[in-house]
Amino acid sequence: MPSPSRPSLPPFERVVELHGPLVLRFCAARVGPVRADDCFQETMLAALRAYDQVRDVDALQSWLLTIASRKAVDLHRARAREPEPVEEIEPLAGVTEPAGLPDDGLWEQVRELPEKQRQAVTLRYLAELTYTEIAAVMEIAEPAVRRNVFEGLRRLRRDMP
Repeated sequence: MPSPSRPSLPPFERVVELHGPLVLRFCAARVGPVRADDCFQETMLAALRAYDQVRDVDALQSWLLTIASRKAVDLHRARAREPEPVEEIEPLAGVTEPAGLPDDGLWEQVRELPEKQRQAVTLRYLAELTYTEIAAVMEIAEPAVRRNVFEGLRRLRRDMP
C-alpha cells in the first residue's frame, strides 16, 4: 500500500506571519515584556534551523509554542545565573592585606580610593605592571592610567598621617 503523501511545508516566512503574533504574546506571558523579544527571536532561530524536520504540518503552531516554552525556560535559567548587584561587597573570609606587605593601614587607604584610582594604583604597585599593560587591562588610554595613578598617590599622601 503506498504511503500517503506528506503535505508540503509552507515557506517559513508565512509560518512567522501566521503564528508569530501568538508566539510573541506567549513569550511575553512567560518571560515578561522586557525579555519577550529575545525569547521570540531565539524561538524563531531554533524553529528555522529545525524547520525541514517538521513531521506534522498541521501542528506548526503547537510545534512553535513548544520551542518557545523551552526557550523561555532557557532564559529563566540564564537569568538565574546572572550576578545580582549588592550594596556592599563582603570581604572574603580569612583575606586581609596582600601577603608580604607591611600592615601600616596603607592598603585600607587604597581601598578607600575611587574605583579607577584604586585599580590603577593596585595594578602599578602590587602587580607591578607597566602603564601600557595597565591601560590594556583597564581598557583606557595610557595618559588616563598615569593620571589615575598620580591622583591616587596624591590622595594617599594627603590622607595618610
